[in-house]
Parts: sequence; C-alpha cells; structure tokens
Amino acid sequence: MTRSHRPGLGAFIFFSIAFMLGVYFTFAAVQGDYGLFRRVEIAAERDGLSRDLAQLNSEIARMENLTRRLSDTYLDLDLLDQQARSILGMIRADEIVIR
Repeated sequence: MTRSHRPGLGAFIFFSIAFMLGVYFTFAAVQGDYGLFRRVEIAAERDGLSRDLAQLNSEIARMENLTRRLSDTYLDLDLLDQQARSILGMIRADEIVIR
C-alpha cells in the first residue's frame, strides 16, 4: 500500500501567511508613505517649487536692477522720468495725449 503524500494543513497556513505578507509589503512599497507613488508626487512637487523659485529669483533680480537704477549712486534719468509720469500722471509740453 502506497500512500500519496499530501501537504498538511500546517503547510497551507504557512504559505497563506507568507503570501499575505508578500502582498502587504508589495502594497506598502507601492502605496505607502515612502512608496513609489509618494516618491513621484514629491518629485513633481519639487519640480514645481524649483520653477517657482526660478521665477521669484528673476523677479528679485529685476526689482534689484530697478532699485539700483534709481539709487543715489546711479540715477537713470529715463527710468526716473517714466516712474514720475506713471505715478504723477504728468506729461511734457511737447506730447499729445490720446485717450
């Protein structure tokens, strides 16, 4: 009499637990706080913030240039004229205003 060898209930439970742990860790590696999706979100946020930083730096450089051109040590008369006209709403005698 030969008896066929079937895995027992203990082997089934062991492999079921091992499979469930594998599924859990795979899910955590993809969806978790430090998973792949979160990493992609962080990279996209970093790129957006880098673009914002570059835009702010260019705006700061433009403002520093305008400030330097109106300073006591370096006075740009054309810029001063433009600023005075826009703020005070004045024109020169030889200009014609079209509305």
